[in-house]
Amino acid sequence: MEKQIDIVKRKEQYLQFIDKCKTVVISSKDENGDPFTSYAPYVQYNGKFYIYISIITDHYKFIEANNLISIMMLKDEQDAANLFARERARFQCIAENVGNDGHEEIFAKFENIHGAPMMGVLRGLDLSLFELTPKEGRYVIGFGQAFDIDLTGDKFEHVVVDKNK
Repeated sequence: MEKQIDIVKRKEQYLQFIDKCKTVVISSKDENGDPFTSYAPYVQYNGKFYIYISIITDHYKFIEANNLISIMMLKDEQDAANLFARERARFQCIAENVGNDGHEEIFAKFENIHGAPMMGVLRGLDLSLFELTPKEGRYVIGFGQAFDIDLTGDKFEHVVVDKNK
């Protein structure tokens, strides 16, 4: 008999996890269509993620050329009970460069989370704000504990694999 999973408890754990994370690992494609991995600090606002990246970076060019990306948040290695079952959330996203005009509520979140002094410096440089609209997501807590999700947790469905297939 399989152990029953407390969906409410796991959903709350997920919401706390993504609230605690401050950066995302970004998977995009380079000019040859090959995988390219990078990362960026992020904030959440109105069901979307926002990253603020420099126009001179490789991932800026790659995201501009192909706006379908994948992002992942990972539990710190030193805090993980088992590195084979590390807590993580990933999302397929559509990325859009929304520029720097307006969006003050998003920049206020960046200041609150990442520091006003740092954001003051960055806002004077060559960075641009990207809005990441999550399409589908997966949250993994451990072995046999994967959930299909949306950012808000309104969708939170346990993934059950038939081990006989």
